[in-house]
Parts: sequence; structure tokens; C-alpha cells
Amino acid sequence: MAPIPKSHPMADLTSPEALISANGLTKTFPSPRGTLTALDNITFSLKEGSITGLIGPDGAGKTTLMRLLAGLLLPDSGEIRIMGNNPSRDPLSVQGSIGYMPQKFGLYEDLSVQENLDLYADLQGVPRNRRKELYAPLLSMTALSPFGKRLAGQLSGGMKQKLGVACSLVHQPPILLLDEPTVGVDPVSRRELWEILRKLVRESRSTLFVSTSYLDEAERCDEILILYNGKILGSGTPESFRKEVAGHGYRAETPGQSPRIVEPTLSLLPGVVDTVLEGSTIRIVMGGDTPPTFSESLGEIILKSVPPRFEDAFMSRIKKITNATPKLISIDRLYPRQSRNKNNKNGSPYAIEVENLVRDFGSFRAVDNLSFHVRKGEVFGLLGANGAGKTTTFRILSGLLAPTGGKLVVAGENVRRAAAHARQSIGYMAQKFSLYSQLTVFQNLTFYSSAYGLSGTQQKEKIQDSLIFFELEPYRNVSSGILPLGFRQRLALSCALIHEPSILFLDEPTSGVDPNARREFWHIINALATVGVSVLVTTHFMEEAEYCDRLLIMAQGALLAMGSPSEIKEKTKSPRIPDPSLEDAFVSLLSDFKKTQGDQK
Repeated sequence: MAPIPKSHPMADLTSPEALISANGLTKTFPSPRGTLTALDNITFSLKEGSITGLIGPDGAGKTTLMRLLAGLLLPDSGEIRIMGNNPSRDPLSVQGSIGYMPQKFGLYEDLSVQENLDLYADLQGVPRNRRKELYAPLLSMTALSPFGKRLAGQLSGGMKQKLGVACSLVHQPPILLLDEPTVGVDPVSRRELWEILRKLVRESRSTLFVSTSYLDEAERCDEILILYNGKILGSGTPESFRKEVAGHGYRAETPGQSPRIVEPTLSLLPGVVDTVLEGSTIRIVMGGDTPPTFSESLGEIILKSVPPRFEDAFMSRIKKITNATPKLISIDRLYPRQSRNKNNKNGSPYAIEVENLVRDFGSFRAVDNLSFHVRKGEVFGLLGANGAGKTTTFRILSGLLAPTGGKLVVAGENVRRAAAHARQSIGYMAQKFSLYSQLTVFQNLTFYSSAYGLSGTQQKEKIQDSLIFFELEPYRNVSSGILPLGFRQRLALSCALIHEPSILFLDEPTSGVDPNARREFWHIINALATVGVSVLVTTHFMEEAEYCDRLLIMAQGALLAMGSPSEIKEKTKSPRIPDPSLEDAFVSLLSDFKKTQGDQK
């Protein structure tokens, strides 16, 4: 393994500027596969009045570190200092100095917004005569003032997120620890939360430590700490990371060719450390400042330099320590020629046809006369803010929920009349992967293949092909519940594809996984699309939405915008944002919609 790149200078642990410091921190846990080292001899410090982002994929050790700082766990070795006190020896000395928001917000869903605030105030010993003055600015800042009597369980994901922050701040702590506060929420809610955090730091000089697996959120921090496999991979300002890869980034246009087909080949070129689709172009990151060279066989490629970003530096560092080598994906083992012919036998060019789809829950309309088509071999993204109706739409399309009205044809079958037949053509990969954690890899594959009607020699061959293709053979007899997250994702996808479906539904498929694993995953999805498999994906990752041929953005159950990523970005260009990102476009469309709704009222 290559040596870990040198970190940027950190604050001196003995400096008064270091409000929080850790020295030689190590934490291990027993596991069925032996001792798991969650944190491995890490040393760092945080400055007062700043936002430090703890960046890393799921399993990097972020939550363990947060719990150690909050005094919920004790380290095996090393020392933590918070405002000069050691929480391991004297937890009460730091309890009042810290506000801690765990991953699931720490809310009581059967209590109202007001009751949750009261509960946290009781736990922190906040005097009752001060609560009204403390609550007012918190509710105003989080825009929850009109919802004091609403149960927390009835709030949207973004509102729960904001209530979690408010509850963490009821005792006005100088330090706030937020563990993955933006996971599973839409880009609008993410931006609103970061505005709240910035205001906190600006007005009260609070010190914030925020963990996240969203690499773009690193750009919003004052300092960044990268955690990877329990080790610190680097630290510094966003600008210092960007400088590392200045002049290394390019955007490639491929006239007359699908970037989806060209991108895997570009990832194999000498000197390339990362490639990722950006709408109709390909972003290329080189290991140095020498541009890539292309053979004539690749056809015309137009190359333009692009400004560096934190994600480029992150991927460069990952490649240096993992020596990860991309490979071309051949889908023939999973989808033999006869399967492709079977998947395309229907004369219609569409895999999914939706017209005037409606779904009511009592008096509430979750999906409102929605119409769209998904072509065969198309990757189609379903986006929307939390509560927009995309999950309901997704469940109806996959046959898990009956529609109230409208026409719905999936794989040539009318879902309202023949949902069971339609499901035979569908592969479904849920957000939490829907695996049976007590079953081994082999047993999960056996269960799902049996459920889809495979048996005998055909079943054995398909299972073996899946084990080989997804490189799961070494884990054949390992319980799925203890697999690394990236391999759980591979297993979930292999279970969804075991019966060679013509349509694949992906519900938040890469949330929290390693960026390398995310890219490998999308190489497989792109290869599936090239042989005619239609893919419908819901996601909050805007970079993931860039992989889609077309996107449908929903608002209040109805269609707000539809088109390719490039077309949607083009719609939202303005003098203020002449070259919008897909997230900029998404936020702009939602903001304009809210203004329109407000004007109508």
C-alpha cells in the first residue's frame, strides 16, 4: 500500500485556539470477523468559532469519533480535550458545553415540536422562565414557528433535520456536534441547514463539527478533516485541497458519441485518476498537470480545462492509498444475448408509460396527474424535495402500492390489472438494500433467485455468475449483515438482477458508500443501459443525477420540470449564475415554484 499523503498543518494541540483536540485516539470493537479498528491513532484539533467538516464514506469512523467527543464512548487509548477538560475522566465537565445531534436526529416522533424542545431543555436543566426567550430565535431560525403543535413524526425530512439542530441548541452550547445531519434530505433542505449553521457561527461564535458523506458539503466548511478507514487522510481548508489539483481537471465533450459509452474507456487511460459523467460531458481528473491523450479510435473528443474542486483532491488521495484500478465492465455474463432479445421483444419503444397518475391518501393527494415515459435502455431520474411525492410514485411503479387513478404500463403490462406479471420484469434495489442480514451472501442469492422462479441448473449457474461478476466469491459464506457497505451494495444489486429484469428500480442506491464504489456501481448501471435495461433511480446526490439521460423533478405530487441534465441547467441560467450546477438548477426551480405558490395564495 502506498504511503498516506502528508496532511496539511493542524493547530497546535497545546494552543489556546484548539477548543477541541484529540491525541493518539484509538477505538476498536469486537466483531464476528475479529477486532474492528474504527479509529486508528488519530490526532487533530478544532479552532474556536469555525465549521470543521468531517468528510468520509460510511464506515470511515465518523460516528465513532462523534460519540467519543460527546462522551458516549470511551477510547481504548489516546486523549480527548474539550475546553481543557477530559470527557473520559470527567464527563459532567463538558456536558453543558456540547450540543450533540445523532444521525437520526434524536427526536421523539410521538411528541410535538414544542414537546421535543421541552424534553431537551429538561435534560439540560434549562430554567423554565428562560425557555420562551430561548425557543423564539431557534424556531424563527429554523422556520418551525408555525409548527409547534405538529408531531415530529409528521414532519418532512428537512423539518426533522432543523428540529434536531434546534433541540441541540436549547442550552446554548458553545460546541455543536452534528453527525450526518443532511443524509437522506433534498438539496434545498441541505442548503437551508448550511445557512443556519453559518448564521450560528457568525452571530454566536459557536464551534461546529459536522460529519458528512456528501463531498460537495466540504466546500461549505472553514476546515476539512478527511477520515478514511479509521485514519486521517488529510486536513486543511477547502482552498488548500483545491490547490493540490489545480490544473488537473478537464471536461471532455464527445460529439456524436454517448459519454456513457466513452467514459469507462477514458478511466483506463494513463495518468487518469478519476472520471465522472457530468450531463453530456465527462469530467476527467489527472494525476498531474499533463492533459490526457486520446487515440483516434475514441473518435472526436473536445477537451476544456475546468476549475478544481474538493472532490477531485479527495479522489486523488484515495487512489494513492488504495491503488484502485478501474476495469471495463462486460455485462455478457449477467445479460446473455437471448436475455437482451427477450427484454426488447415488446414493440413499444417505452419500458414505462405513465399517464395522469394519481394517488390519494384520504383527502391528501400525494401524486397529482403525473405523466411521463421511460424509453428502453434509458436511465431516468426521479427527483424532488422531501415530501414531493417521488417515493410514492416510485412505489407505485415498482408494484408496491396501488394507484388511485391513471394509466400505468410497465414492461408492456397494465399495472392496475396485472401487477404480478409486471413485477417479473422488474429488479428492485431498496435504499437499505433489502438483504437478510442473518443469511450469507450465497443464501441471499438463493432466496431471491427462488422468489423469481429460478431453480435447478439455471439457478446454480446464475448464482455462480453473480458471485464472479460482482467479485463476491470470497464472501460467499459470510453473513450479509457484516459485509463492508460497498459489498452489501454489490450483493443487493446482484439480487435485483438475478432474474435478468428488463427494468431496474434504484432507490437511493449509493447513499453513504465509498466514492470509488459509487463509480464502479454506475459503470455497471451504464453497461446495463447499453444492452437495453431501463433504469429508474431516485436520489438526493446531484452528481448521481448527472448520470441520467433524463430527469423528472416533482413538486407537491406534480411534474415541475423534465429533460436532460443539460436542458434543466440551461433553463435556470441567469446573470447571477451563468453556469449553474445541477444542484443550482434544482434549487432555483424549487424556489421559483414556492414563489409562484405564495403569489397564488
